[in-house]
Amino acid sequence: MTRLISFLIFILFSTTTLAQNQTILVLGDSLSAGYNMDIKQSWPTLLPDALAEYNKEVTVINGSISGDTTGNGLSRLPQLLIEHTPDKVLIELGANDGLRGFPPKVIEQNLAKIIEQVRASGAEPIMMQIRIPPNYGKRYNQQFEYVFTSLSDQQKVPLLPFFLEHIILKPEWMMNDGLHPKPEAQPWIADFVAEKLYQYL
Repeated sequence: MTRLISFLIFILFSTTTLAQNQTILVLGDSLSAGYNMDIKQSWPTLLPDALAEYNKEVTVINGSISGDTTGNGLSRLPQLLIEHTPDKVLIELGANDGLRGFPPKVIEQNLAKIIEQVRASGAEPIMMQIRIPPNYGKRYNQQFEYVFTSLSDQQKVPLLPFFLEHIILKPEWMMNDGLHPKPEAQPWIADFVAEKLYQYL
């Protein structure tokens, strides 16, 4: 009888553990791809340990490529969804679109299609708010930022705050290009993202 109870407890524990384990696909650009560093140093690689602090067991697939736009991410997404069958997709895209002055309407359409594809696969989308330097003036920046808040409201998609806003306040954490965080900043980013993300897992 004791063995049976122990076995049942083991099965229950194993099932609960498996139910808690989720796969997160990070669909991003150089801010998530480990730009100019070993991929093991990048914040997506460090994210599982950071989420473990919130009792979240996750597997993170880093599907980020430096230089990617929302259009690039959209074209790559179907294969990533088939290959990894994620439970959640964290969308960190748009910075390269904004730096190149792409029309906000095009960015919005691409992100909307990404959200649609993610949901069609059975996964849940989560977006990250992206902000860019004022290269194209205040009006463009406002329109660009509104793309993310508007889509989040309309599509009922969680919107995480942009981690880079905090990093740029620490010059010692930024690379010489003024755009990318150094390896030293990656643990902080992982903790920051985990703090904002865990409630949606």
